[in-house]
Amino acid sequence: MTEHDDPHGHEHDARGCGPARASAHPGSPAHPGTPAPASAEATTGHGHSGHDHGAGANRTRLAIAIAIVATVLVVETVGAFVSGSLSLFADAGHMLSDLIGLIIALVATVVAARPANARHSYGYQRAEVFGALANGIILVGVAAFVTIEAVGRLFSSEAAEVEAPLMLGVAVIGLVANFVSLLILRGGAKSSLNMRGAYLEVLGDLLGSVAVIAAAAVILLTGFEKADAVASLAIAAMIVPRAVSLLRDVAAVLGQTTPASLDVEGIRHHMLAEPGVVAVHDVHVWAITSGRYVFSAHVVVEPAVFERGETGPLLDALGACLSEHFDVEHSTFQIEPAEHARHEADAHD
Repeated sequence: MTEHDDPHGHEHDARGCGPARASAHPGSPAHPGTPAPASAEATTGHGHSGHDHGAGANRTRLAIAIAIVATVLVVETVGAFVSGSLSLFADAGHMLSDLIGLIIALVATVVAARPANARHSYGYQRAEVFGALANGIILVGVAAFVTIEAVGRLFSSEAAEVEAPLMLGVAVIGLVANFVSLLILRGGAKSSLNMRGAYLEVLGDLLGSVAVIAAAAVILLTGFEKADAVASLAIAAMIVPRAVSLLRDVAAVLGQTTPASLDVEGIRHHMLAEPGVVAVHDVHVWAITSGRYVFSAHVVVEPAVFERGETGPLLDALGACLSEHFDVEHSTFQIEPAEHARHEADAHD
């Protein structure tokens, strides 16, 4: 047999972990002859502390970014009214949406950290996803508003008076602040959909500041004041793809789509390599939130596994392998004999 790589870059041994190499968890029937349950859950604890630590770090990042964005928002709003710049106002409006989004993201991380209970068995981790959904909707609204205003000014017969020097100075301040915020948020953008939404919003602000600076430079050098409206349209055009991407990812999580980073056939192949496993069906894998995967499957085993009382060690081995090699933190398996599997009329892959 050969080794194959999982979507996370881990190398897994095609032999599987197997009962002989699994260390039974406390309370599991590790010794032959001890009765074992027909189904069980395998939840490893290695990911909890790391996730909790990461969530705390994300809250700190968000709090700092909120302080920076709120300060620059005030500066840009005042600068937009004084200078008469629509692009600066658009950037300020985008920054306002970002501020609201960042606050939502911060609240979501606090809510998501609440422990599970009888009514919310998975806890409140989906709060991050709903926060990202709100962010995406806000971005779409801002893009629509900016587009309408920019088109109206662009085709207006009245010349817009823009104080380009002030517009340029405020935009430079916004650029620096957005760059600092981007560096702060970058650390959490890969591990959390909620943080990714916040990161993308600030990235859009940074690009918006660049567009405002470019428009101010054009006005100063050529006197073409409608460059301000053109820059506003550019800002709106940058917002839309990010909003669509974020909303698509949110829909994938809420729709319980199999995460793109997980290879279901690879998981099945790995499980079939476990000694005693003869078939795997009714496989389901989805994400509660970013990086928190849930897996369930029916596992058909050889009669000898039941006879030797090895279902407990097998469950341990399967759970440990999925956790180690595929980053699946919560897995549930129904161990069943072949004759039972044949009775399941609605069984599927």
